[in-house]
Amino acid sequence: MPVYKAPLRDMRFLLNEVFDYPSHYASLEGGANATPDIVDAILSECGRFCEEVLSPLYQSGDEEGCVLKDGEVTTPKGYKDAYQQYVMGGWQGLSAPEAYGGQGLPASMGLLKQEMMGTANWPFSMYPGLSLGAMNTIYLHGDEDQKQTYLVPLTEGRWGGTMCLTEPQCGTDLGQVKTRAEPQADGSYAVTGTKIFISSGEHDLTENIVHIVLARLPDAPKGTRGISLFIVPKFLPDADGGVGERNGVTCGSLEKKMGIKASATCVMNFDGAKGFLIGPENQGLECMFTFMNTARIGTAIQGVGPAELSYQWSLDYAKERRSMRALSGKKDPDQAADAIIHHADVRRMLLTQKAVAEGGRAMLYYAARLADHMVEGHTQGDDKKVEEYDDKLGFLTPILKGFLTELGYECTNLGMQVFGGHGYIREHGMEQIVRDTRIATLYEGTTGIQALDLLGRKVLLMTKGGAVRDFSLTVANFARKHVADKRLRPFAVELLKLTAQWNVLTMRLMLAARKDRDLVSAAANDFLMYSGYVTMAYIWLRQAAAAAARLDNGGEQAPEFYQAKLATAEFYFERLLPRAQTHATSMLSPTRSLMQLDAEHMSFMG
Repeated sequence: MPVYKAPLRDMRFLLNEVFDYPSHYASLEGGANATPDIVDAILSECGRFCEEVLSPLYQSGDEEGCVLKDGEVTTPKGYKDAYQQYVMGGWQGLSAPEAYGGQGLPASMGLLKQEMMGTANWPFSMYPGLSLGAMNTIYLHGDEDQKQTYLVPLTEGRWGGTMCLTEPQCGTDLGQVKTRAEPQADGSYAVTGTKIFISSGEHDLTENIVHIVLARLPDAPKGTRGISLFIVPKFLPDADGGVGERNGVTCGSLEKKMGIKASATCVMNFDGAKGFLIGPENQGLECMFTFMNTARIGTAIQGVGPAELSYQWSLDYAKERRSMRALSGKKDPDQAADAIIHHADVRRMLLTQKAVAEGGRAMLYYAARLADHMVEGHTQGDDKKVEEYDDKLGFLTPILKGFLTELGYECTNLGMQVFGGHGYIREHGMEQIVRDTRIATLYEGTTGIQALDLLGRKVLLMTKGGAVRDFSLTVANFARKHVADKRLRPFAVELLKLTAQWNVLTMRLMLAARKDRDLVSAAANDFLMYSGYVTMAYIWLRQAAAAAARLDNGGEQAPEFYQAKLATAEFYFERLLPRAQTHATSMLSPTRSLMQLDAEHMSFMG
């Protein structure tokens, strides 16, 4: 059975040499305990847990899946024990406030943990992952009584959490939400409606499940302006903060899915369930964005994780599998054939996986630093700081989610291709990674929705191109510093050209959209992918610069690692980054070829 190996060497490189996390943590009000030794110990222990406990359950969980009987869901064998080990290790509260039972470490530490867990066993990691979003929402928008009631058991991992948005008639268009909340004499609300695609909606890992639910008050305005947010627990808390009577919320069915079968995806029925308003009336969508943004960054990990896992397994296979002779001559003359890793096309696939996995991880770590500052702003009550870093992170979030999940899925298919026919056979695990990863481009907003959010809302509507100008200036300033280095000059010069082009493309789209409103939707996907390739190029230049500096100043202890970084950066710039120009051309194409056919003429079936 294939196994997962935590990429601790690469993680330490990013933390200590590329992004200088030790200084970053030292600058944070709550970062005093995140010393290099503590961080390294946490990474090592989390890596051990993922390798020894979670990874062995990945394939067996897929084979067994979840079972619904009499309204109760049973998770696959080994999941309950693994979850108890997770709870006993204190992993759920790693970045949670100490006031509510957490360890108070920076938010980015939680992301490092999530990356390893998600790579080792994504379906398992979804259970505690959904809880983290519920915790963030209650912490930022709940009153003190709600925090005391729900945050402590959620932080301890005794209770789980969900987000309940989607309904049968609406997914992305939440203005169509029909679930209603009737005010009750005791100040609570009776919540009635049906929610679908609810991850972790019902399971046997925790003693209670706290649902964060969008619903409408009786006099609410129509559309998204009339949505409120409610806490609806599976069991009502008793007077002592424990589990009380059963609430009117049940699992109606489990979805039969393509992948992530060990993760319970539920249809949830709320039948006059007692709920409690969180945040202001009719502002539920704004509050829910806290949860959604948390989930979207988390989903971006499902682009990086599968690329990493697929790369690890296909690399091992390519070293052992023998077929034909390399075109440049025999590489393994004592064997009947050469290992397929010597074939250029196989190396193309492996290096694509490596470049995406390592580049994507670095993109996440770059964003995680911004998240730390935003969380600190919330803690300090510094609205200006929150707004500054929320804007920066808001620009990157759709790129992280959309671009990384699209490339991550591509990488899983490349891994399967490296295996050839064996990749199609279940026992090797490659087809499971493909199936599990396909959902990543869909949930928490499809790639198209992320693209519209990026181009239509964040770039054109909200900032008039300012978001691109600000970020591209950061990129260009970094590139200019390395133009004189002959090893980095090709990368830096290309990046400077791209930052200029990025701004020109943005302006041209802004002007063209005034005459053709469909252009924004038509160009959005290409704009997102272009933005992703440029952003990853910036991140690869940062890695290459750190590697070059280390080789010049003491990298002789592990020169192969740093040389591999430079080689992978070269591969990215030469083989993957040129894709950006295809997207640049396509995004400026007229919409006529898309829109000229009437709906009834799209098909001629006779």
